Amino acid sequence: MEKLELKYLERLSQLYPTIAKASTEIINLQAILNLPKGTEHFLTDIHGEYEAFSHVLKNGSGSVRRKINDVFGHTLNEQDKRSLATLIYYPKEKMELIKKTEEDIMDWYKITLYRLIEVCKEAASKYTRSKVRKALPPDFAYVIEELITEKSDLTDKEAYYEQIIETIITIGRAEVFIIALSEVIQRLVVDHMHILGDIYDRGPGPHEIMNKLERYHSLDIQWGNHDIVWMGAAAGQTTCIANVIRICARYANLDILEDGYGINLLPLATFSLIHYKDDPCSCFKIKGGNDLNPAEISLQMKMHKAISVIQFKLEGQLLMRRKEFHMANRALLDSIDYANGTIRLDGKEYKLLDSNFPTIDPDNPYELSSEETLVVERLTSAFTNCEKLQRHMNLLLKKGSLYKVYNNNLLYHGCIPLNEDGSFKAVDIYGKKYKGKALYEVLEAYVRKAFVAIDENEREKGKDILWFIWSSPGSPLFGKQKMATFERYFLAEKETHEEKKNPYYRLLEDETVINRIMREFGLEEGCAHIVNGHVPVHHAAGESPIKCNGKVLVIDGGFSKAYQKETGIAGYTLIYNSWGMILAAHEPFTSAEDAITRETDILSDSILVKRSMIRKTVEDTDNGRKLKENIEELKALLAAYRSGTIIEKE
Repeated sequence: MEKLELKYLERLSQLYPTIAKASTEIINLQAILNLPKGTEHFLTDIHGEYEAFSHVLKNGSGSVRRKINDVFGHTLNEQDKRSLATLIYYPKEKMELIKKTEEDIMDWYKITLYRLIEVCKEAASKYTRSKVRKALPPDFAYVIEELITEKSDLTDKEAYYEQIIETIITIGRAEVFIIALSEVIQRLVVDHMHILGDIYDRGPGPHEIMNKLERYHSLDIQWGNHDIVWMGAAAGQTTCIANVIRICARYANLDILEDGYGINLLPLATFSLIHYKDDPCSCFKIKGGNDLNPAEISLQMKMHKAISVIQFKLEGQLLMRRKEFHMANRALLDSIDYANGTIRLDGKEYKLLDSNFPTIDPDNPYELSSEETLVVERLTSAFTNCEKLQRHMNLLLKKGSLYKVYNNNLLYHGCIPLNEDGSFKAVDIYGKKYKGKALYEVLEAYVRKAFVAIDENEREKGKDILWFIWSSPGSPLFGKQKMATFERYFLAEKETHEEKKNPYYRLLEDETVINRIMREFGLEEGCAHIVNGHVPVHHAAGESPIKCNGKVLVIDGGFSKAYQKETGIAGYTLIYNSWGMILAAHEPFTSAEDAITRETDILSDSILVKRSMIRKTVEDTDNGRKLKENIEELKALLAAYRSGTIIEKE
């Protein structure tokens, strides 16, 4: 036996100090391998839509309703199934309504508790008792475990279980017990969740989504471009800070910064009122903001313009500092003829829709004014010192990555940068060329350096790469020739607004290209999938989210309300359970109140992507492979005990 192997086995013996304990663990792990595979839940491009996100978490994209159908089949009518599902999603609120109309509430409690126990049994059936026990609320753990482990054929204990139910009701604990059971079901129907990026921007509640994710039992996150720009802002990268504030201003979401994160925007507001006092800022209209009065809209438009000008200045400074980004053509302020109000782009002259730039020095257009410098300094301090924002970004760092391979599925938000012929595009990152998987890995390394690098130069390179990922043509999260922010604000000509996509999106149906990507990331071509979001699928126009004969699943269907007119739905989610993959298309979510009172669910249509004739078990998963490795290591430990190489400790 090699010295290194012996040292490892000696350490393992500290956890399993006897033949009996090592043997018991082998038996336990071998049994787990034969349990059904846990359900995975995939969501992407949530864009701050907290209420819709929260509802989808509660219903598990239809997983709760499927459990109810599995348990009750035709023994309950559709109305009763819908009522039971709504109760599981919103137990406290639903019971308040039921108490107002139900004549015999005690009988309703009894019937409901029995039904919930049966659904809970079904949801818990694919897990070990130990795992289920950890998911139970401490106050009711023993009682719930007793009830959901009841065997239907043990009639001699029937009175025992009935007495538990009766006692729960008579001592006035039925309602809190129903709430506890409902939350356990929500917890157990999904074993692991994947968020494929863009938690932030557009919608009003990204901070609330992050609060919820902090408490979620098992998840991973693939960063989206909008998440990355917020990470850059939290790291103190000033161009990212300006972008974050500009987007919040554009979508009437400045209260996310002020109320959600406690970031003081008064310096920016004061600056805007002074320098854009008489400017209507008509090119900087607010999207949404129906609750704002005219004065608030006027102020936010001024703030919108002020931060946009600051952004263009900061980006110009960055591009002059980072010539290796090869994006000098996106520094546009020195292409403006300030006297005539025109700009020259690609050899053509255009008239600006707005030529009032009171803070720009035409001779040095990228230099911040002294007042702008003070505003940026105060905003940078506010972002970097916000405890809640830093905590949320830390969650993105701990649970997140640019890509993930999980159970033979490749997950990422955007694209793999490609050349026109479908080959991997080489991208220059600080003087070296990277492509394919290596590009993802070097970019991720620099993202982490922005937060943890000791060397100040490496930390600054990491901060700047966050903006690069946000807006560079070579970024796998942006994937377009340019970000036409300036043109969309200042030019009427639509051709200047075009943001040409990377060839990846044109080649999604090309099996040769997709197989090449799968091989690059070590996937088995025959049964693997690529799952990504970023570009909304136009469901209303007949576009399918299933590409390349099922090998690629694009699951951005418009979770954000800003996209729903284009897509015709309110997002896709994907469920991967032990029987296969189900893609769910969602209806627009109205409100939690509507879901409770009318018992509506936002699941509108389910598409079976893949059906397995043989139910997948834990053995077929990545975790199963790790468990099998653990079993082999424990078998080696048993052999060492039995040969006398290692002595039992007890």
